[in-house]
Amino acid sequence: MERRLLLLLPPLCLCWALSAGGAERSGPPNLLILLMDDMGWGDLGVFGEPSRETPNLDQMAAEGMLFPNFYTANPLCSPSRAALLTGRLPIRNGFYTTNAHARNAYTPQEIVGGIPGSELLLPELLKKAGYVSKIIGKWHLGHRPQFHPLKHGFDEWFGSPNCHFGPYDNKATPNIPVYRDREMIGRYYEDFKINLKTGEANLTQIYLQEALDFISRQQASHQPFFLYWAIDATHAPVYASKQFLGTSQRGLYGDAVREIDDSIGKILKSLQNLGISENTFVFFTSDNGAALISAPKQGGSNGRFLCGKQTTFEGGMREPAIAWWPGHIPAGHVSHQLGNVMDLFTTSLSLAGLQPPSDRQIDGIDLSPAILQGKLIDRPIFYYRGNEMMAVRLGLYKAHYWTWSNSWEQFSQGIDFCPGQNISGVTTHTQEEHTKLPLLFHLGRDPGEKYLISFSSYEYQEVMEQISPKVQLHKETMVPGEPQLNVCDKAVMNWAPPGCEKLGKCLEPPKSNPKKCFWPH
Repeated sequence: MERRLLLLLPPLCLCWALSAGGAERSGPPNLLILLMDDMGWGDLGVFGEPSRETPNLDQMAAEGMLFPNFYTANPLCSPSRAALLTGRLPIRNGFYTTNAHARNAYTPQEIVGGIPGSELLLPELLKKAGYVSKIIGKWHLGHRPQFHPLKHGFDEWFGSPNCHFGPYDNKATPNIPVYRDREMIGRYYEDFKINLKTGEANLTQIYLQEALDFISRQQASHQPFFLYWAIDATHAPVYASKQFLGTSQRGLYGDAVREIDDSIGKILKSLQNLGISENTFVFFTSDNGAALISAPKQGGSNGRFLCGKQTTFEGGMREPAIAWWPGHIPAGHVSHQLGNVMDLFTTSLSLAGLQPPSDRQIDGIDLSPAILQGKLIDRPIFYYRGNEMMAVRLGLYKAHYWTWSNSWEQFSQGIDFCPGQNISGVTTHTQEEHTKLPLLFHLGRDPGEKYLISFSSYEYQEVMEQISPKVQLHKETMVPGEPQLNVCDKAVMNWAPPGCEKLGKCLEPPKSNPKKCFWPH
């Protein structure tokens, strides 16, 4: 009932207070999403990281609202980003595979698919309210021409379509391009250096300056803006600029976190100096949990939570999250609202005075009542891995309908998504089905998912009576989208991106040979 009543409230953003110090502008707030890459819940001082090396993010939390129960829509990069920008689960927007059961899939260079043209992305919808949108950093929703971010609503782009893997020989595999708007301006390791031996790269500083310049231009133009700052320094191979190398107690990964923290501090300070902080809604989070397979040198921390990236245990899906909007969000508050990256789609539209599309299922909810009024909205969180719903959370309870970390074959090769955290019958190396008797945990008492609630207990029966109907309804009404991550072909790699002719960097592609992508986990 509470949720239905909240949805009847008028839009909260039609008459926002104006910034006291800057040029006055009526209308909706600017929107700034700070999306990290493989950063874990336990990487922030405010969440208990012992070295306390994130003073700016900790201050952001002190001035805003902390969300300790915020989730991604998938434990891997591409599907989670597709979910954020569409407000829809990856199984609906096509960012999954049916090549094998419950497999994580993403957009490497050889992927044929990408974000479907039928999907409506946040920047495209925000145009109706006069927003100018820019993406800085990693796109990861397909690199072929039809998937370009400027064809899906963004007005500007500085960054790359893929992860910064490499270097490659430009024969078997091309180095990944970096774009400014519609054309490439160079390639990683050739024109944008990343020193794999030292970890030195200046990319975060470049991404910072791009953000500061865009914000300054938009403030001068008096147009609302949407800035999607999707940087990737904490994704292996981890990097940091020279002035931050060797400054962290946590090693290179910590150096990268410290530089990101410093950059976010400068972005928030810029908003304040320009007098637009009270007219800019900022949200910080990550695309998935820390990659424990790369830790500790190249990966972060998921705190007390179980496992990490690639899994649907808490460490793979629960993310650090902070909302900041001086003058609107009460300072120093903690919200126990269950949130999801898909909610940023619906919440952003609400703040812009827009309604979400009515011709499709939207999974994200409007968090405005939680953020601005301290309300709690009752909703489930569904944990997906590929084409399978693995678990669901309702309130403080989480029920696992399937468990799997990775295969015995992968595990025997040293690929461990749950290092030092083996829990018998839970972190299984075979896909185990529990649909008849789901494994139930109380995440308040047991955030590490170590202590099963007895099947025979009254608590189990009572809780499952609430969870089961929601799962049944979810499955009965699920209409999967066309899977986009099934087919790979080396001919579609970044051989000759737009703009390569001007730079003399066009490469000859091989003959087309499409085949099923192999997704091991």
